Amino acid sequence: MKEYEPRIRRRTDIDVDRCVEILAEVHRHSGYPVNWPERAADWLTPHSQLEAWVAEIDGRVVGHLGLSRAAEGDAAPGLWGARAGVGVEVTAVVGRLFVSPAAHGQGLGAALLDRAVEEARARGLQPVLDVVDSRSAATVLYERLGWELLDVVEQRWAPDQLVPVRCYAAPPGPVSPPPPRTGG
Repeated sequence: MKEYEPRIRRRTDIDVDRCVEILAEVHRHSGYPVNWPERAADWLTPHSQLEAWVAEIDGRVVGHLGLSRAAEGDAAPGLWGARAGVGVEVTAVVGRLFVSPAAHGQGLGAALLDRAVEEARARGLQPVLDVVDSRSAATVLYERLGWELLDVVEQRWAPDQLVPVRCYAAPPGPVSPPPPRTGG
């Protein structure tokens, strides 16, 4: 059997079922997401999504990341916008990042993040993210890669669930100007 180098590629519709399987593994292993979504496939494909990618090893999907427009409840876009003096429409939210526990330690989370940041900047957007406040592997990764902690805020996820969330912005880097508008 020929071995393949790990690679990042755009997610396709046929990848979603495998991504749900991996998400279930991650949920059992590390508790992400904190609340299991009623329809996991829909959770991986929010209406505000701009793009999504998967990580592959040996031709098998082992990780996922999405990039979305700011949605209600996202704290990081508002924090970054207030700091920069702009609206949330100039942000892109990095989310739904997970890698199969069997594929940890191979740089796939960082590679997925790099791809999302590259895409956000190509669209003229500032990458931001929210993550549950813990010293999880995710927060360690974001900080190691130079993401700036904007603040820690509390979000109400359910009537009886108040969750502290760390809000980050990608480190400074080249941002492409937004494409010109066409039409009237």
